[in-house]
Amino acid sequence: MSRFIGKKVLVTGGNSGMGLETAKEFVREGAEVFITGRNKETLEAAVKELGPRAKMAVSDSGSLKDIAILADQIKKEWGHLDAAFINAGIAHFVPLEELTEKHFDDTFNTNVKGPLFLVQKIAPLFKNGGSIVLNGSVVADKGFAAASVYSATKAAVVNLAKTLSTDLMSKNIRVNTLSPGPIETPIFSRMGGTPEQTKEMQAGMAQMVPLKRLGTTLEIARTVLFLASSDSSFIVGSNIAVDGGVAQL
Repeated sequence: MSRFIGKKVLVTGGNSGMGLETAKEFVREGAEVFITGRNKETLEAAVKELGPRAKMAVSDSGSLKDIAILADQIKKEWGHLDAAFINAGIAHFVPLEELTEKHFDDTFNTNVKGPLFLVQKIAPLFKNGGSIVLNGSVVADKGFAAASVYSATKAAVVNLAKTLSTDLMSKNIRVNTLSPGPIETPIFSRMGGTPEQTKEMQAGMAQMVPLKRLGTTLEIARTVLFLASSDSSFIVGSNIAVDGGVAQL
């Protein structure tokens, strides 16, 4: 398919996992992609993998200064945007009795404040309509232990798709949320523990999925591209669960 030939697309957190896989799919379908992340080395490796239609910016998704710089850079280099996957986020599971103000502030800054102000800054770059996809999570609809702050941020993201859609209706910009369930990404290997412990953790998470497996980053990417394309032209303010049935069954 070639739904994005000539299109300009922003993917935050595009240096690994779901973001990188989504950037690959956008490039495969003809788009130019602008990826962001906090790690320069992984960003450079991702751009090399994506090829000549990819650009990068080292940017902290929770920093209003970095967000403003990113929007200015996109405007200078491209002039406009056609779609954005606001994917960057953090997830730390902390028991109630161990919660701190710093954990709360860091998580909300990255997962809620960042996406909200990024949309504010990039909305003027959309000239002829377009699509913004926010990365939510199945935790917005579930009550997992030790996930109170993270879950609250993702519930906020789901609502942002509705309120921002209303705000941007006059510009014909659709905003929707994609909510992944347990997805097999490199994040598992960064949680610590031995390879055997990582496999055991993944197997345990797979058992709570009705389909009895983890989702793949490609399954996430294909859903993002659907929401970013005209194939979903009558979908706005919605939350699409890609969770293997975790929050549905």
